[in-house]
Amino acid sequence: MERVRLDIPEERIDWRAKGFWWPGPAVTTEEFAARRPHLFDGSFTWPVMVARRTALDGNIAALADFARAHGLAFAPHGKTTMAPRLFQAQFDAGAWGLTAATAHQVLAYRRFGVPRVLLANELLDPTALRWIVGELDRDPGFDFLCYVDGAEDGPGLRRAAAAAADRPEGRPLRVLVERGFPGGRTGCRDRGALLSAAAAVAAAPGLELAGVAAYEGGLDTRDAVGDLVRALVADALAMRDRGLTADRPVVSVGGSAWFDVVAEELGGRGDVWPVLRSGAYVAHDDGLYRDTTPFRRTAPADGPLSAALEIWAQVSSVPEEGLAIATVGKREANFDAGFPAPRLLRRADGRIEDASAIEVTGLNDHHAHLRLPADLRPEPGDLVMFGISHPCTAFDRWRFIPVVDDTHTVVDVLTTYF
Repeated sequence: MERVRLDIPEERIDWRAKGFWWPGPAVTTEEFAARRPHLFDGSFTWPVMVARRTALDGNIAALADFARAHGLAFAPHGKTTMAPRLFQAQFDAGAWGLTAATAHQVLAYRRFGVPRVLLANELLDPTALRWIVGELDRDPGFDFLCYVDGAEDGPGLRRAAAAAADRPEGRPLRVLVERGFPGGRTGCRDRGALLSAAAAVAAAPGLELAGVAAYEGGLDTRDAVGDLVRALVADALAMRDRGLTADRPVVSVGGSAWFDVVAEELGGRGDVWPVLRSGAYVAHDDGLYRDTTPFRRTAPADGPLSAALEIWAQVSSVPEEGLAIATVGKREANFDAGFPAPRLLRRADGRIEDASAIEVTGLNDHHAHLRLPADLRPEPGDLVMFGISHPCTAFDRWRFIPVVDDTHTVVDVLTTYF
């Protein structure tokens, strides 16, 4: 595969960079990282979220190796981080493409020079559709896939066809028909509806039926996920046998909780082109995915993944016995899949203590309420390191994220584009 080299914008650190303490003239993120500041030397103010380099690198390598070993093309979901430096690392590790959730993310990816994008949604915005079709015409190296979700005469299919029509020399807009399940989010609910939509796509000028897709993350059991993936394969082969697709249609699935089942069902198949879309793995976490990652079920040689994100906040008050207040809240820490998890306590003199017995009981805008064990009493000014749960809602709170080595020396700065 040809090496992908992204165009990463140059950004500057100044007083607007939350978590950084930089009152002087602006410097580029590269210049800031080149100074190799330490997390605790005064270059930052609290709270600040950092990412550990060793965990990021290990996680990126683990999923790339897993996909390769199981014969899966890997298009990691970029919505987790929206950080082009991490996109570059994922491409360097062998990613086939990058998955997006919204039209704006596609626009950002193109600004970075991402050559292959899978939009894991139906696109109903005529303006965005026309722009994407224009990108296909402008750049022969750009490959794009999106979904059709619904009836054969539905608005998604009509709008995609309208945007792609009347271009005799233009490349077709490649479409995946989405399969869903009862109570699920999107997608055709049965094979009849799916094949009707597929036939309509194949017959529409300017469109090309590429295959099928689904999101299995809303299912609760291994058996249910396996049934869905097997149904997708049968859908794709039915499309092929009816002459609606190429000989090896795309079958795309992807979350971060069931990729082991996806690999069991799709790995090594030569009759479909399997595309995995997992994204949360890149940062992993200390909550949701720590408990649900497939690497808890797979062979010891797979993985493991490590939590890469740390939020460091200061203890601001110990107002009563058993209660402390820390300077991190809903503006800084995500809480949709569980409160931040205290991990370490750093005393003012630099001593590190285990803080895993501390419990976060509530969050305000900028404060966390901490229930303390009887044998641990932090002092105002001490720092608490928190892990997070569900990285997909963590990165968007931070425009700039320092990347630190295992000594908490800054080695890079991530910029996010939400």
